[in-house]
Amino acid sequence: MNYPTPHINAKPEDFGQTVLMPGDPLRSKYIAEHFLENPVLVNNVRNVQGYTGLYKGVRVTVMASGMGMPSIGIYSRELYEGFGVRNIMRIGSAGAMQPELHLKDLVFAMGASTDSNYQEQFHLRGAFAPICSYEMLHAATEAAEEQGAVYHVGNILSSDFFYDDDEGVPETLNAKKNWMKMGVMAVEMESAALYLNAARLRKNALCVCSISDHLITGESLPAEERETGFAQMMKVALETAVKLEK
Repeated sequence: MNYPTPHINAKPEDFGQTVLMPGDPLRSKYIAEHFLENPVLVNNVRNVQGYTGLYKGVRVTVMASGMGMPSIGIYSRELYEGFGVRNIMRIGSAGAMQPELHLKDLVFAMGASTDSNYQEQFHLRGAFAPICSYEMLHAATEAAEEQGAVYHVGNILSSDFFYDDDEGVPETLNAKKNWMKMGVMAVEMESAALYLNAARLRKNALCVCSISDHLITGESLPAEERETGFAQMMKVALETAVKLEK
C-alpha cells in the first residue's frame, strides 16, 4: 500500500510506533492537547484528526477511528500497511454485560467476539477467534497495576448493532443475553475488526475500554464522570505505549 492513502494524508515518519485510537475526532484533539507534549496535527482528511507528540520522551500518535468496524477497519489497515505502524490501541467506552463489572472499571479485551461478517473477507473455512497482542496486554496490565486501576481481562463483544430490533423476541433468544451467558464481559463496536487486521498483517492490537454504562443494572455515567474515568484510561494507555518502547 502506497502513501498517502485515500484516508490518511501523511508520511510514515509522521507516526509513532504506537497509535491510540478513540472513536471521536474531537476526543483525539483533546488527548493531544491535554496529555502530549508538542503535539503536531499529522492528518485531517475528512476531519479525522491525528496528532503525534511526546509522552515521557516517547513519540505517540493519537488518531480517531470513527464509529464501527468498517471505519476502524479502514484506518487500522492503512496505518499498519501504508505507514508502518506497529501497535494500535483502541481506547473508548463499553457497556458492561456481567454483574462483577462496575462503572469506570477498565476492560482489556483478550478476545473480541463479534456478530459482524468482517472476517468473511479472509476466506476462512470456520470461525476465526480475534485476539489481542499478548505483548500489549502484558504491558497494559502492568500499567494498570501501577496506576491502581480496577480492571478486568477477558472476552468482549464487537457488535455491528447499537440498536437491536428485538422487540417482542422471547427472552431466551435475546442476542445480548446469549452473549452474556457465555461470559462475555462488555460490548463495543470496533475491536474485532482491529484484531483481525492485526492478525492478517502480523501487527499488534489491543482494546482498552472504560465502562460507561451497564446493560444489567441500567446505570450510566454522567458526562463529567465519564471524563474522570477517561483520564485514568488514558494514563494506562500512555504508560502502556511507553512500556512497549522499552
